[in-house]
Amino acid sequence: MSLIRLKPVKKRRVSDDLILALDIGTEFVKAVVAKKSIKSDSADSGDLEILGAAKTRQSPGNMYNGGIADIPAVADACEDALKKAEKFVGRSARKVVVGIAGELVKGNTSTVRYRRNSPGKPLTESEVKLIFEKIEKRAEEKAKKELALETDNPNVEIRLINSALVSLTIDGYKISNPVGFKGNDIKIQYYTAFAPLVHISAIEKVCAELNLELLAVAVEPFAVCRACLGNDSESEFSGIVLDIGGGTTDVAIIDNGGVEGTKMFNIGGRTFTRQISESLGIEFEEAEDLKLNLENNEIDDALRGKAAAAISKNLSVWLAGVELALGDFKHVDVLPKEIFLCGGGASLSALQESLALDDWYKKLSFSRRPLVNLIDPETLPGISYPDDLKLDHSYLTALGLLRVALDTNAESPEETGLKSKIEKLLSN
Repeated sequence: MSLIRLKPVKKRRVSDDLILALDIGTEFVKAVVAKKSIKSDSADSGDLEILGAAKTRQSPGNMYNGGIADIPAVADACEDALKKAEKFVGRSARKVVVGIAGELVKGNTSTVRYRRNSPGKPLTESEVKLIFEKIEKRAEEKAKKELALETDNPNVEIRLINSALVSLTIDGYKISNPVGFKGNDIKIQYYTAFAPLVHISAIEKVCAELNLELLAVAVEPFAVCRACLGNDSESEFSGIVLDIGGGTTDVAIIDNGGVEGTKMFNIGGRTFTRQISESLGIEFEEAEDLKLNLENNEIDDALRGKAAAAISKNLSVWLAGVELALGDFKHVDVLPKEIFLCGGGASLSALQESLALDDWYKKLSFSRRPLVNLIDPETLPGISYPDDLKLDHSYLTALGLLRVALDTNAESPEETGLKSKIEKLLSN
């Protein structure tokens, strides 16, 4: 298929004060336009005012395992969602942040100990910079090894997408900026996420086709964490976030305001739709409509029962995926006691009930049965939107991408020193 668009993108009235988030999911493309809140007079405030939001359904072949499979088709879907969102605003955004997901995106938190040769001397910027470079290099090598095994390609090219400083201590003393401190034993917990270059280049191509300036590509569960944490660098928020999309389920853990890591597995809402379609012998679109309307009293009880039975066939597999993903967070001694759900697939009540009632959690390091809740966008810190703009838990990734956009915009070109980098990492 040709990658040349047949329909040229129309020129739009662009405003530099607007930012755009594109959540390119398996089932839908979601576009959200926002600006920094007019109430945010201080330069370091991170309040967002949502101005417009919309979504467009993707065609079945547009995505594969969370990645773009058909660039022109995805660009068309993005353009349609963007036009719908911009109708609320009357203007267009130039700058965009795009989410990336899929099992080949590797997000891990590494705990590294560094023993200094001269503990009596204060830490310098160059010494701390060298420490961070070594951590990122080690994380990149680990991600490459994992991808080489999964793809049977030892030469896969990857790129660092997101990074965040979870915690840093010197001789057991927790600090925010190590420069100038003396000490012997440095312990750093550092989150990094890498993605295959082929996935990133597809996103770059889509943005080029839409005449958008790509600010950043963000790992989607990391973006959801940013939405939950807001702009409070002292946040003590803890929880497990499950972003259930059409093709994948993304898992993230936040502990006392720090992103402990992200995992993904390829079971999402479409898996359950496909099971309904096959079990009942109906078309995929009809099965999707039935899945979304199971609570409708007008549906025949027998048909509802068959659809529910079809869904239950995959529930145990999905729960096993959640259990395996959480089991990979071996560095987390006790898992957070609350699970927060978002994404379109989270609307399926059977998933909510199985998480809340089944015994899948007993082999994991929970202190007790976790509480399960849908994330309400109205509860997110530092985000506001008009009453007539209907946003639900399915828009959480896009709202988190806007938070990443603010993080990126907060860096001026001259902010290349280590201090600003550490401050940015801590804000994440």
